[in-house]
Amino acid sequence: MFEGWNGRGFAEVDDDVLDVRAVGFSPIKGTRHLVQSQARFDAAGPLGDRRFCLVDMRTRRVLRTVQNPSLLAVVARMQGEALETVLPDGTAVTAVPEPTGETLTCDYWGRAVDLTFTDGDHDELFSTHLGRPVRLAEAPRGGVVFGQPLTIVATASLAEVAGGAAVTDLFHRFRATLLVDTDEPFVEETWLGRVMTVRGTVDGLRLRIGGPVPRCAVIDLDPTTGERTGSLLTTLAATRATNRAGEPFFGVYAEVV
Repeated sequence: MFEGWNGRGFAEVDDDVLDVRAVGFSPIKGTRHLVQSQARFDAAGPLGDRRFCLVDMRTRRVLRTVQNPSLLAVVARMQGEALETVLPDGTAVTAVPEPTGETLTCDYWGRAVDLTFTDGDHDELFSTHLGRPVRLAEAPRGGVVFGQPLTIVATASLAEVAGGAAVTDLFHRFRATLLVDTDEPFVEETWLGRVMTVRGTVDGLRLRIGGPVPRCAVIDLDPTTGERTGSLLTTLAATRATNRAGEPFFGVYAEVV
């Protein structure tokens, strides 16, 4: 019998409970992944997650973290309507990124996305940091998100692959939306299709769990400096299932219901 089937139809089944330890994201795609203690969610995921991105004006492509690891050293936060960006040397810009009205269709992992450029000193700050001209742009909700809106990593799974590293460090390496408490490594991979209710940081949020998340070389980068400091990707590829591209799975996708 299917879960919840009572012979006449599907009876109401209580959701499983998901204990969330932390929520994390960045307002600018590719910059440092930060814990967001005041995060709010709607049907499209956490508000403010990857709201902005950087565009290489020569190629019309959204910058990718794996190709621009120094972005991880940049801290970006929303201060009300103002976007604060801080470089490793302390150079900072805090300003409201006002839309200029100028739009451009750019490439994001082979997908066309319409972006709106903003006015302010952020362009100069990032161009200097990266050593080439880039512009800050606002993306439509989910426009520069790869896969489903949320990703989940679990404490027991992180501990299993930690190799002495702190679980919180790995949470930031995987750049997950949610860090959840579990007792059994990789149990989250058995949750496919289940609806779960969050308890903790974002009480009452209901999520439908999706498939596993394929991982790339970003997880080998120090999440605060962007320097390559490990071989976690190789370790996972040797011990975990992979997709056709050879990318190992770790963590799961989710969406708000």
